Amino acid sequence: MASCFQQPDVNEDSVNDDTTVLFSTSSDSPEAESFTLSPPSSSSTFQLYRFPSQTVAHQYSSKTAAYTVSVRNLSYTIHQSSWPWNKNPNEPKPPIINILKSVSFVARSSEILAVVGPSGTGKSTLLRIISGRVRDQDFDPKSISLNGCAATSPTQLKKKCGFVAQEDDLLPLLTVKETLMFSAKFRLKEMTSQEREERVEILMQELGLAHVADSFVGGRISGGERKRVSIGVDMIHDPPILLLDEPTSGLDSTSALQVMELLSSMAILKQRTILVSIHQPSYRILQYITNLLILSRGSVVHNGSLESLEDAIVNKLGLKIPVQLNALEFSMEIISTLEEDKYSSLKARYVLSDNDRKKEDAEAELMQSNYLMCQLEILCERFWKVIYRTKQLLLARTMQALVGGFGLGSVYIKVRNNDGGGGGGVAERLGLFAFSLSFLLSSTVEALPIYLQERRVLMKEASRGAYRVSSYMIANTIVFLPFLFSVAILFSVPVYWLVGLNPSFLAFAFFTFVVWLIVLMASSLVLFLSAVSPDFISGNSLICTVLGAFFLFSGYFIPKECVPKYWIFMYYVSLYRYPLDSLLVNEYWSVRGDCLVYHQQQQQQQHYCLLTGNDVLKSRGLERDTRWLNVGIMVGFFVFYRVLCWIILVRRVSKTTI
Repeated sequence: MASCFQQPDVNEDSVNDDTTVLFSTSSDSPEAESFTLSPPSSSSTFQLYRFPSQTVAHQYSSKTAAYTVSVRNLSYTIHQSSWPWNKNPNEPKPPIINILKSVSFVARSSEILAVVGPSGTGKSTLLRIISGRVRDQDFDPKSISLNGCAATSPTQLKKKCGFVAQEDDLLPLLTVKETLMFSAKFRLKEMTSQEREERVEILMQELGLAHVADSFVGGRISGGERKRVSIGVDMIHDPPILLLDEPTSGLDSTSALQVMELLSSMAILKQRTILVSIHQPSYRILQYITNLLILSRGSVVHNGSLESLEDAIVNKLGLKIPVQLNALEFSMEIISTLEEDKYSSLKARYVLSDNDRKKEDAEAELMQSNYLMCQLEILCERFWKVIYRTKQLLLARTMQALVGGFGLGSVYIKVRNNDGGGGGGVAERLGLFAFSLSFLLSSTVEALPIYLQERRVLMKEASRGAYRVSSYMIANTIVFLPFLFSVAILFSVPVYWLVGLNPSFLAFAFFTFVVWLIVLMASSLVLFLSAVSPDFISGNSLICTVLGAFFLFSGYFIPKECVPKYWIFMYYVSLYRYPLDSLLVNEYWSVRGDCLVYHQQQQQQQHYCLLTGNDVLKSRGLERDTRWLNVGIMVGFFVFYRVLCWIILVRRVSKTTI
C-alpha cells in the first residue's frame, strides 16, 4: 500500500476518456456530489483565520498525509422500479436512469473543489460514491484512485474519507463537547482519555466552538455552529479527505461564509483534500473555492477554476456576463449551452504537475478493532445521559407508574376475598390484571420518538465503524433494565398493597418481577417496530394495531376454545396471555384449597363452598403451576424482538448511504 501515498501519474487523456457504465443498481439513489482539490502549500506554517466573534491562532505543527483523489469515467445508473404485481411479459421494461455519465476529475490536497449544478444533477450521488457510501456489488475499483492507487472497496474509502451529510444527525440532549467526546471515544480507541480530551479541546478551538462547548446541540446554538459540530464529528479521527454535502444549505450568508472560511483554513493548514457540493455560492464564498466541477444531467460541463469558466463564457462562447452576476451564477442560466459545448473548448483538463514531494511511508491499515467492553461502556454512558436529560420521558414514565399504581389501587381498594356470597373478588382481580397489562404495555409508546431520533445517528456511526450494532443493542438493554425496574417498583408497590392481593412477600416479589418483564417486553416491541417504521405517525399506528391484536387474543375477551383455528396462532404469540396467566397463578395457587365463595343456609347453619382457588385456575385452563414457564416465554419474547431489531438494523446499516 506504500504506492497509494505517492503522487499519481495522471495525464489529461486518462482523466477525460469515456468508458462504459461502472455502476448499476435497481434501487433509487440520492443525489450525488463531488469535489476537487489542488496541490498542497508547503510554505505556510502559521496562519490566522476568523471564527464567529473570535480570532484563532492555529499552529501548523503536524500535517495530514496529502491525498490526491482521481475519479475516472465514473458512471452510475438506476433502474426505475415497476409495480411488483405487474407480471405482464409484454409490458416494457422499466427505463434506465443515468444519474452520472462518465464523470472525471482530480481533487488535490490543500484545495477546495466545489461540485455545482442544478438540483437532480447527481451531485449527492457522486459525493456518496467517493466517500464509500455505496454497496459493494455496485463498486468498481477502476473508477476511483487515491494517490494513484485504485480504491479496492468502499470500506477503504470510508477509512480515508470523512463525510458530512446535509442533515445534521446529532443527539440534541448532548452538549457540543460531549458530542465530540463520544465521537472521539468511538473513533480514537488507541488514544488515552487525556489525549482524547486534548484532541477535542483543540478541535473545538479549530472549529470556533469553545464558547458553546457546554451548550446542548439541540438548544441555543446557531445553525452554523450546529453545522460545525457535524463537521467536527467526522473530523475527529483527522481524515485526509473530507467531503461535505451542501455544508452551507439552510445557513444565512454570514454563517455560510464562516463555514467556508473554516474549510479553507483546514485545507491549507492540514493539507486536506476537501470536496463540497454547493448550489450557487455567493461572490465572497467563491474566493475560498479553488476549482469548480459543474454538472448538468449527470455530465461534466466544466472542470476548472472560476477564471477559466469566465474565459470560456466570454472568449469561447462569445457571451457577455451581466454586471450583477458572477461567472458561476451566469453559467447556471446558460447551463444547456455549456452542456452542448462540453466536448469542445469548454471542457477544462486537469494535468497533475510533477513535484518533488517526498514519498511518505504507507501507514499500516489499522483494522479498527471493536472492543466490545469499551464500546459498551461508552454507549451506556451516552444512553444514560440521553435518558436522564429527556425530562419528558423520565417524568412521563414516573408519573404513569405512580398515577397508574395509586389510581388502580384506589379504584380496587375494596376488593377482598368475600366471606360469603358475591364473586370473591375474582372478576375484579381478573379485570385489574387485564387493565394493568394494557396500561403497562401501551405506556412505552412515548419512547418511540427517541428511538427514531437515535436510529439515524446509529446508521451514521455504525456504518462508519464507530461501533457495532450489537454493542448498541446490548448497551440499550443494560441501561433500560434498571430504569424499567424502577418503573415496575413504582407501579407495583401501591397497586399491590392497596388492592390487597396475595399477602405473601414472595407473591409480591413475583408480581413485581412480572410487571418488570411486561415493560421489558413492551420496550423490545417498540424498539423493534421503531426499526421498521419510517416515521412517528406510521410507527405509532403500527404499535397500537399490534398491541390491540395481542390484547384481543389474550384469552380475556375470547377463550382459547372459541378462537377460530386460522387465528389460533395469535393466542400463542400474544404478549398479554403469558403475564395474565402468571398473575392469576401467583394470586390463587397458594389458596387452591381455600373457599372463595360459599353459600350459608340459615336454617341448617351450614356453609356450602361454591368457588375455590382451584376452580378459578381451572376456568382459565391453569391446572398446574406455569409461572416460571411463562417467565421463560416472556424473557424469550424480550430477547426475540431485540434480535429481530438487531437483524433489521444490521441490514439497514449495510445499505445506508448516510
